[in-house]
Amino acid sequence: MDKEMKIILGCDLAAYDFKVDFLKVMKAKGYNITDIGCDSSAEGEYTYYGSQVGKGVASGKYDRGIVICGTGNGITMAANKVKGVRAALCTDTFSALMSREHNNANVLGLSSWRLTIDEAVKIAELWLFGKFSGGRHIQRIQALRDLEEGKEVAKTLV
Repeated sequence: MDKEMKIILGCDLAAYDFKVDFLKVMKAKGYNITDIGCDSSAEGEYTYYGSQVGKGVASGKYDRGIVICGTGNGITMAANKVKGVRAALCTDTFSALMSREHNNANVLGLSSWRLTIDEAVKIAELWLFGKFSGGRHIQRIQALRDLEEGKEVAKTLV
């Protein structure tokens, strides 16, 4: 992974303090991250920030996105509502790696309540460096696109 990859980062109010510390570590490591907020622990809706990160990635302006909220669930769900986004909530390195290799995830969801900063950085770096393995997984990514379009998908893919 090229550290010049453009990454967009957003969080809700529950993850604000966590995001500040996470961002400080990631920027010190040289990652090109644009922080879109939220900007305090007093206000910031996960639906708004998740969707904005998703839109930034889906538009092509950013290569990847990272979203953080208390559980990681709500903000990841919000990002997934944006067409073209495959957001994965990851609370361990294995799920992060598999979300890249098998699902070609383009947005990473993190939980500020379940992870330490060190764990989140390790997960994010594995995810950022992970490569889509292609092959049989290409059909599954297409099936996800078909679902976005309201199309039926096959019960078995070959």
